[in-house]
Amino acid sequence: MADKSRITNSIKYYDQATDLIPGKTQLISRRASQFAAGVSPVYAESAKGSKFIDVDGNEYIDWVNAVSAVILGHSDNVVDTAVKQQIDKGSIYTLNSKMEVELAELLVDTIPSAEMVRYSKGGGEACSVAIRIARGVTGKDKILFSGYHGWHDWYQSANYLVDPESGEFPFAGIEPIGVPKVLAGTALPFIYGDLKNLEQLFNENKGEVAAIMMEPLRSDIPEKGYLEGVQKLAKENNAILIFDEVSCGWRTRIGGIQEFLNVTPDMSVFAKAMSNGYPMGVTVGSRDVMEPASEMFISSSYWSDNVGLAASITTINELKSRNSEDQFEDLGARMRKTIDEVISSVGIPAKSSGFHYRASLSIDLPDETLRPKINTLFIQEMAKNGIYSNMGFMPTLSHTEEDIKKTAEAMEASLKVIQKALEGDLDNLLVSDIKKEPFRRLVR
Repeated sequence: MADKSRITNSIKYYDQATDLIPGKTQLISRRASQFAAGVSPVYAESAKGSKFIDVDGNEYIDWVNAVSAVILGHSDNVVDTAVKQQIDKGSIYTLNSKMEVELAELLVDTIPSAEMVRYSKGGGEACSVAIRIARGVTGKDKILFSGYHGWHDWYQSANYLVDPESGEFPFAGIEPIGVPKVLAGTALPFIYGDLKNLEQLFNENKGEVAAIMMEPLRSDIPEKGYLEGVQKLAKENNAILIFDEVSCGWRTRIGGIQEFLNVTPDMSVFAKAMSNGYPMGVTVGSRDVMEPASEMFISSSYWSDNVGLAASITTINELKSRNSEDQFEDLGARMRKTIDEVISSVGIPAKSSGFHYRASLSIDLPDETLRPKINTLFIQEMAKNGIYSNMGFMPTLSHTEEDIKKTAEAMEASLKVIQKALEGDLDNLLVSDIKKEPFRRLVR
């Protein structure tokens, strides 16, 4: 049984949430089961820079950063000042704000695929806007997708089908409860990196595919020519190519992965880090694709509230002025180097991996069935040492050399515990509940 004394208040609030909130949290990734339940904190009291303080008064170095929504650092002074000044002038108007136009101009100047824009409040909404536009422009219904694109019906209907690789639900562990069955077959998953699979789906659904929706990059750079091949298939089949850059955008290049890889889609979706944690999302695209949306019913009161606009304009300008692209490359390289040095020091079979904006640790195991327990044990031990992470480390511009040093010390201590666990003491050392995966992305 886990020692819960360190996170007494977190557990108290979580127990209350069980009776009050279906699913306990609003975001699956914030559930206790996603980390080391019983040891990892569940509720925070405040956050600043690279750290947060939980409701029990414990401080943690944060490597999750609101699932990538925080990019400059928690409570960034410049962004927060801009937001506070805007609140004093009005958080939302009866009329439109001129910042709608200012942000649109900034996005068009920044993102290669952007000639026109539509706003929303988050990534899932922005993806749904993109799908509505793509279907409206093409007059076709079916969507081929690879990746995670939110909770809306168009996407979750894929769980009436099967993953072409595993034969299971495309999103493991999630049933399409509440999603109209009539949508079955309208969203079809394809295998990332496999152009033949994508071509086969086009042939099987000839003339019916409105768009390809995909995460262009998740962990590693795609094989040379792959995205260009996807783009070619889209054009040959009169389908719209949409890049979902909700998770991968901003850090590698401010203009997105599309700028880094020099592949420009017809439409793109951005959210999360574009506003450093304030709710905001955007769907952008070419004029030919976006202009017809003026005739479609796509409308919401809060999509252009002044807080999100002010936060986004300020965040994007700060990313540019702070030389963020070089900083993230440097932070990522230092983190990868740190992980490798700790692995070497401990002498455990493991390796670092991942793109520079999200370095990851992977432990080599004699038995792959041990991975859920071993990964949970690592998360548990890091939490005990004041580090909030999973197996990946996503930096913000506020992370310092001292943060990396303290993380390395915690990682060394944690890997030594794992060494001991692999010698036969695993069940005694693991005091938290085993981390549960809420779903599997269809992208490697």
